[in-house]
Amino acid sequence: QVQLVESGGGLVQAGGSLRLSCTASGRTFSSYSMAWFRQAPGKEREFVVVISRTSSFIDYAGAVKGRFTISRDNAKSTVYLQMNSLQPEDTAVYYCAADRQNRVSTRHASYDYWGQGTQVTVSS
Repeated sequence: QVQLVESGGGLVQAGGSLRLSCTASGRTFSSYSMAWFRQAPGKEREFVVVISRTSSFIDYAGAVKGRFTISRDNAKSTVYLQMNSLQPEDTAVYYCAADRQNRVSTRHASYDYWGQGTQVTVSS
């Protein structure tokens, strides 16, 4: 079992920015595609963005394209999500996820490991 730990969530005003981090245990982080999902209360878990193991492929959900940026540092076993121009609709618990098969999938069922989530709240 790989442990993923998210951090960086918080409360921000509309138009503001946050940077989330997700750090993985173990030495196989560089083999995984890594994704961010989010889930608002009463809503289904929603795909946000995925990055391949080498960062050669990135796929953003339309709702965040142009505002959010994913990156990874394999030496630090960490993936980041820079969130700019935040809107109240971005309010959710944000989860990082790892896929051992590097499928760069948008489907939550494709992911093997999940973090505990970090709350992002955007006020208007």
